[in-house]
Amino acid sequence: MRTVRSIPLALLGVALLALGACQAEPGSEASGSSSGAPPASAEAPTALPEPDVSLDADQTHARWSATIEPVVTVPSGAVVEVFTAEASDGQFDENSTDADVANLDFDPIHPLTGPVAVEGAEPGDVLAVTLLDIEVGAWGWAAIAPGFGYLSDRFTEPFFKAFEIPAGADRIRFNDEITVPLRPFPGVMGVAPATDSLLSTIPPRANGGNMDNRHIGVGTTVYFPVFVEGANFSIGDTHAVQGDGEVSGTAVEAPMRIRYRVEVVEGARPLPEPQYETDDYYAVTAFGTTLDEAARKATEYMIDYLVEERGMTPEEAYVLCSLVGDLKIAEVVDVPHVLVAMHLPKDVFDAGAE
Repeated sequence: MRTVRSIPLALLGVALLALGACQAEPGSEASGSSSGAPPASAEAPTALPEPDVSLDADQTHARWSATIEPVVTVPSGAVVEVFTAEASDGQFDENSTDADVANLDFDPIHPLTGPVAVEGAEPGDVLAVTLLDIEVGAWGWAAIAPGFGYLSDRFTEPFFKAFEIPAGADRIRFNDEITVPLRPFPGVMGVAPATDSLLSTIPPRANGGNMDNRHIGVGTTVYFPVFVEGANFSIGDTHAVQGDGEVSGTAVEAPMRIRYRVEVVEGARPLPEPQYETDDYYAVTAFGTTLDEAARKATEYMIDYLVEERGMTPEEAYVLCSLVGDLKIAEVVDVPHVLVAMHLPKDVFDAGAE
């Protein structure tokens, strides 16, 4: 899945120079972190490439549609820097209260930075997005919104909790006795669907969207099926920490700065829904209206991967999924869809393993 469609080096150089001319300096006013303070560093690799283009947290949209025009077009292989707003799009701040949750307007929820069009991406292609690094803003929040969440019938009153995120922190304080580790990731990543309708960002779909998958962090490459010319990729709903399931309906929602690379995969097999990989495992995702439906689809997608990419028989693939495949409940709250992933470790394919 890592072979990418290339363009001549001379043309690439010209394109990158043109993009570099409009790039804002990281941390400058032009690139605009919505937190208003220097971001705290999350885990990041060394020798990171400089971004070819930078988008600020005002260059956003809150729907999925083929009619939303890209804010920039980049060549395959480009590195993009984006700043994201927290999920309420400014309706909450560090001093918000439970009463503010009761008045929450869901219409602007999930401001997504983008879209970014990628040259050469055509319907039927696969777009690879690799998360290179993530920096977390200075604060975040979690809440219970009445009518939303896995136990919405039990928790019917609004609740709000703000979190300070010190620069360089790897944990944040939940209360006087509890700290939780930071593990930042984008809750929403996706490409434009092939529809003129303006779709809600709340449920995940075949284009990706609100997957809320905490395993898609720094070092992960996510593969998206392309539905429109240019793919039109967007990202947002950034989470500082979240458990599998996101059962109360929110993570620690925080503004962030993300650098990612976009590549058009050459000769990729068609994908029904996003899939992803790290150095350690390959993974598939599946949405459904029930956990049973999503888990069944995820298992079938992994079998298809093993048959088509690893040359296994369907029977061998099915048994291997039973032996080492791990089903993960990514989220159960993004109605009307839930999301399930299956991870399969790569080290099982090491023929020299003891």
